[in-house]
Amino acid sequence: MEKIVENNNEHTIEYYKERNQELEAKLKWYEEQFRLLQKQKYGVSSEKTNDDQMSLPLFNEAEDTADLNIEEPTLDTITYQRKKSRKTREELMENLPIETIEYELSPEEQVCSCCGNKTHKMSEEIRKELQVIPAQVKVVRHVRHVYACRQCEKDEIETPIVTAKMPLPVFPKSYASPSIIAYIMNQKYAEGLPLYRQESQLKYLGINLSRQTLANWMVEGANRWLSKIYDRMKYHLLQEDILHADETTVQVLREPGRSADSKSYMWLYRNGRDRPPNILFEYQRSRASKHPKRFLSEFKGYLHVDGYGGYDSLPNVTLSGCWSHARRKFDEALKSLPKEADKSKVTATEGLEYCNQLFAIERKCLDKTPKERYEIRIKRSQPILEAFSTWLKMQTPKVLPKSALGKAIKYCRNQWNKLTVFLEDGRLEIDNNRSERSIKPFVIGRKNFLFSNTPKGAESSAIIYSIVETAKENGLSPFEYLKYLFEQLPNIDSTNEEAMDQLLPWSTTIPLTVKVQIKS
Repeated sequence: MEKIVENNNEHTIEYYKERNQELEAKLKWYEEQFRLLQKQKYGVSSEKTNDDQMSLPLFNEAEDTADLNIEEPTLDTITYQRKKSRKTREELMENLPIETIEYELSPEEQVCSCCGNKTHKMSEEIRKELQVIPAQVKVVRHVRHVYACRQCEKDEIETPIVTAKMPLPVFPKSYASPSIIAYIMNQKYAEGLPLYRQESQLKYLGINLSRQTLANWMVEGANRWLSKIYDRMKYHLLQEDILHADETTVQVLREPGRSADSKSYMWLYRNGRDRPPNILFEYQRSRASKHPKRFLSEFKGYLHVDGYGGYDSLPNVTLSGCWSHARRKFDEALKSLPKEADKSKVTATEGLEYCNQLFAIERKCLDKTPKERYEIRIKRSQPILEAFSTWLKMQTPKVLPKSALGKAIKYCRNQWNKLTVFLEDGRLEIDNNRSERSIKPFVIGRKNFLFSNTPKGAESSAIIYSIVETAKENGLSPFEYLKYLFEQLPNIDSTNEEAMDQLLPWSTTIPLTVKVQIKS
């Protein structure tokens, strides 16, 4: 009997020890999440690495183990400084139109005050100012003259009538001109100014246009005209063999069969480096994999993505993972540590350094050809990847799976096949930052207009954002380009693919007046 009690006591002590360890692990996890949330809410968003904390001798050994014949890459961090060039006043103003105002003495004043003889111009004093001309609204009357023959009117049964040519309007029987539609679209989709604020601004310019009218113009302009350009852009995009994809949420209030607070998605697809930028947005009700599968049904090649599994089932597509996402998770693991932790000795620092070395190599390859980039990656990046893979396997059983570090390691291991694809082709990129930069204007604009009212409005927004963002990346003024499209599209045959391609943002036939004249 005494022995049984003793065993029960031993079991009880062991139980409470295990229970205590579980509670301590949970407490550490909650503390970690709290510190990470505090950093996200109040800390800086930069992921810069402190040079002093990255001095780990273990990398020499790891790389030597991976391949003794390959030169060890120089340790570097992702932190670097860009040298900002200062522009002179003349350079800042050289592409602006110039208006000259002359200030001269009258003939009566051009007399010497000393001897009375006529004076001559000795020199000039020049002062330059930047002048802003506020937006103005005016009515343009299009008067088309009709001609007939007086002789035929007297002597013939029928009289030939000739009407002067006049450009077709954007919308029949509407006051909307190409310039005002382009202006409103540019204000909303390029400058992030909601329609209700534009309604107020237009009142101060002397015109009362309701928000409903402005919205109708946006939807009609996108669906009737810009969608034709969008379709040609999509055709050319799917001919590429390297693309990027991303997605973000959008709220649409009046979706049939759904509550107003349901999450819809704006998907983004774009091409890669060394190509004329081509960016397309697409609105969909969900984040389901069927949407990219349908959109990319004619695409074959490489697709840069983040870790979202919705792209995994795409046929004829090789997914290339994002090292920025992998690095970010190790950075978050560091930020979740308590202040007193020695970050130079923690495991997360080691993982972050592997990522930093890969990015350091990429920065040195920016101006290389795809072939040169491929060769450098095989020589320098591949051994780091092999060493990193070994390190991840060693660390997996040592960390809590739900901790920030555990999630970082799990992400890398789960995504490993995608993360190493960039080695296959020198045209590929190490991350998906290109699509993240392209989708950012929509994310920022979303903070201003918050939601779309109807699915039709969301679809129109996707088309307009596609045109605006592609125009910006091709060096065009969004306003001038939209105005140019609304002037041209009603007056050409939209079934003529060659004619439509002449209007695309990267076309060499786009007028110089549409291009942004800024010296880089």
